[in-house]
Amino acid sequence: MSAFDGVRRVVFAHAHPDDETLATGALIQHLTRSGVAVAVVTATRGELGAVVPGPLSALEGTPELEPHRVGELTAALRALGAEGPYFLGDPPARAIGLAPRRYTDSGMRWITPTVAGPGDEAGPDAFTAAEVAEAAADLAAFLRFWRADLVVSYESDGGYGHPDHVHAHHVGVHAAELAGVPFAEVVSIPRDGSQPDSAGVEWFDFDEYYHELMPALTAHASQFTVDGRDAIHSGGQREPLQLRTGVRRRA
Repeated sequence: MSAFDGVRRVVFAHAHPDDETLATGALIQHLTRSGVAVAVVTATRGELGAVVPGPLSALEGTPELEPHRVGELTAALRALGAEGPYFLGDPPARAIGLAPRRYTDSGMRWITPTVAGPGDEAGPDAFTAAEVAEAAADLAAFLRFWRADLVVSYESDGGYGHPDHVHAHHVGVHAAELAGVPFAEVVSIPRDGSQPDSAGVEWFDFDEYYHELMPALTAHASQFTVDGRDAIHSGGQREPLQLRTGVRRRA
């Protein structure tokens, strides 16, 4: 039995622009090509992210970076065939009766070449500073609005330890409970080459989507470049494209 049996409407809950493509782009493309309606809710606008050296590097640390990354996300979602962008805290991804709020990028630092941890940049509006209950109520409101059959987000370590990803996992789990929707977590191949915990995981091989994924990947030109089957991040970290994706569905 597949995690997606009988599923017609899926919401992906991500932390920043580019995560939807790097972590789940091939999976989203597979679902949309199969006739499944997909919406992507993004918690932040990637305000604190570094910029790839080159013609866009002047955007780093400026107010212009945010709208630029929203534009990149919009183009990537169009290429993937997904609905959005929707941002957590903005209606319809805001709990009924609450004024809109903005969750901002919490930042991070590299603890090892492949594992991230909390940085020093997080402000009072940072996503990680938000109570899980409030953010989950926002996401649950969107799940009801979208009439979702399933919500997909990160596994408990956020894939590679980014604090916003870890927070998104907890928010996604709680939102699924509030909305009465099943939760599924994406299990990625670790960046250090080790083997993931495959217990209860359904693996999908999406090598056939490599070329189709390129427009979504190249849309995020401020965040990474593509070299063959690898994404190269602004800090020079090389990450294999996630063309093999695991999904673990919770009851």
